[in-house]
Amino acid sequence: MNQQTKDLMDRRAKSVAKGVFNAAPVFAAKAEGAVITDVEGREFIDFAGGIGVMNVGHNHPKVVEAIKRQADKLLHSCFHIVMYEEYVALCEKLAALTPGSFPKKAALFNSGAEAVENAVKIARHATGRQGVVVFENSFHGRTLLAMSLTSKVKPYKFGFGPYAPEIYRIPYAYCYRCPMGKEYPSCDVACADLLRKAFVNSFAPENIACLLVEPIVGEGGFATPPPEYFARLKAICEEFGIVFIADEVQTGAARTGRMFAMEHWGVEPDLVCMAKSIGGGMPISAVAGKAELMDSPQVGGLGGTYGGNPVCCAAALAALEAIEADGLVARSEALGTKLFAAFGEMQKKYAIIGDVRGKGSMIALELVHDRTARTPAADKAKALTAYCFEKGLILLSCGNYGNVIRTLMPLAITDAQLDKAMAIIDEGFAAIA
Repeated sequence: MNQQTKDLMDRRAKSVAKGVFNAAPVFAAKAEGAVITDVEGREFIDFAGGIGVMNVGHNHPKVVEAIKRQADKLLHSCFHIVMYEEYVALCEKLAALTPGSFPKKAALFNSGAEAVENAVKIARHATGRQGVVVFENSFHGRTLLAMSLTSKVKPYKFGFGPYAPEIYRIPYAYCYRCPMGKEYPSCDVACADLLRKAFVNSFAPENIACLLVEPIVGEGGFATPPPEYFARLKAICEEFGIVFIADEVQTGAARTGRMFAMEHWGVEPDLVCMAKSIGGGMPISAVAGKAELMDSPQVGGLGGTYGGNPVCCAAALAALEAIEADGLVARSEALGTKLFAAFGEMQKKYAIIGDVRGKGSMIALELVHDRTARTPAADKAKALTAYCFEKGLILLSCGNYGNVIRTLMPLAITDAQLDKAMAIIDEGFAAIA
């Protein structure tokens, strides 16, 4: 750490609230593609992507140009006061892209948490019910409702209660740590039936407005359900008139080798929440889904001063165009094939790797001290991320126990950059194992 970084760290300590966390003592000066250059001139291969925001790559030329072009025309008018075409065009695009063979509409907001909260609002208004079913290991944001929907207590919820009411939680299909102590496929995906069982002991289906689920849980450790899971959940929701909401904030925009992760399971959500990579680095989010649900709230019931800001809309339209033009859905799937193969080889060499899972380029390694006991190895995950940082690779951990390594690299990463990053990870495991 040179003097410039030390000075910035001192200024940070004096002026930035302690509760704002940082993964590493790095201050970015610029970034391009899958590489971040810090104020010291050090280059880092980025396996974090701004926590899943930079699927198209840092400073994608199409996105940058769209931002500059729009900034010259209109920075803000508030869509509720004076409308602009970019908002309409983005809603048209998202309605066309999201899964579902039914008429769809969309509404735009600023963050993933806002998208989640508005999806819940829409479901509650449309059904006249209050209850929301969510899952263990889930993360849905940091605002009051989104934090209440989130599963993990520390650091996200601790000390911030009381939480929003009418939220009910059931176990998720976390096969490596099955909540029912079973093994797939002999389990017959019994975890999906926990929703129906909860109707007896936890809540009445007549009071449930929606079921909210991440196709692959993010902060909870990238747990990835078996093929039958979501179809069974969706069928139960349809039986009881419960709105099925997919939180695709992290899994969307080509991250899993599909435009939206739910496409892997052939399930059409009633509503889809999206944010992060749809903006190409700019803060924008959306809810898209069945037109009759989206149209349920009264005029004025949805919105916000900055929701669907024109510059952010322009960036999002460019990012979505780049995903298509650059073939990033296929690229994500190809990256996943390569990552699974490389991590599979590492798993053979290093007993600390208990599980490799995910879809497309959204891959996780769960680290354990003992494969039989599956004892979480959070200390090893911390050591690995620290080692990789020192070698020029930004790598994140996650999971309820902090023992899961995750990959969220920009899909614009080159093969040479990917190979270098994987070599660093391999060296890191050799050093800590």
